[in-house]
Amino acid sequence: MEVYGADSSDRNDSSGEQAGGEQNEHMDEARRLRRLQVMMSMVMSVISQDPDLTLEEAAEISANARRAALSMFPDKELAYDILYRPRLQRLMNERFRLQ
Repeated sequence: MEVYGADSSDRNDSSGEQAGGEQNEHMDEARRLRRLQVMMSMVMSVISQDPDLTLEEAAEISANARRAALSMFPDKELAYDILYRPRLQRLMNERFRLQ
């Protein structure tokens, strides 16, 4: 009977470790997502508010933000292109009176 109790607690410990690992992954993803949101907010603020910013510099900032976002979320290029690319393009069109 004691062996069964030991096995049972071992199983609970390993499932607890798995749950803890999943929770850590979710917390890590939440931190990266928050960091991405703050970064994109800052990028958009700079593009819209810096009076000395040129179109070329804005394009470079936008490209660097994309690279940084994809380094945080490597397989999410489509999500970036759907969520952030149109916002940045619209902002740059307004800011530099493109089209």
